[in-house]
Amino acid sequence: MHKIVKIILVVVGLIGAALWFMLPEAEMPAAEAANNGALNAMFAITWLLLGVAVVFSVAFALKNLLSNPANLKKSLFILVGFLLVVGIGFVMASGTDVSIEEMAKRGIETDESEIKKIGAGLNVFFILTLVAVGAMLAGGVKKND
Repeated sequence: MHKIVKIILVVVGLIGAALWFMLPEAEMPAAEAANNGALNAMFAITWLLLGVAVVFSVAFALKNLLSNPANLKKSLFILVGFLLVVGIGFVMASGTDVSIEEMAKRGIETDESEIKKIGAGLNVFFILTLVAVGAMLAGGVKKND
């Protein structure tokens, strides 16, 4: 199995190298370059490899979780905690942080719900950053005791 994977990777690498030399030149207009067959083939290979990586990552993670009930319980606690943080971030977001009229003047069409989602994402980021810093500080304090 290991040899087969290596052979497949070498073949994909050689195809990628051949396609690299078939890419459009820098002087070509962007509209023409976007329709280049070699470029599209490279994107297809990239999506294929990304899909394979995601499928195998999820499959092995689920296999590991289901093989050990303690890990499953711990993962569920983490998932519920994350969903709680997302809920808090969404509740904290107002949706009126940015003027919709000002955004429209700049050519960005948006609405209040979109602004609320962005605000919620920022709030989640800030909360998780505080949790991470707090965890590092708590670990440092415990280590020194």
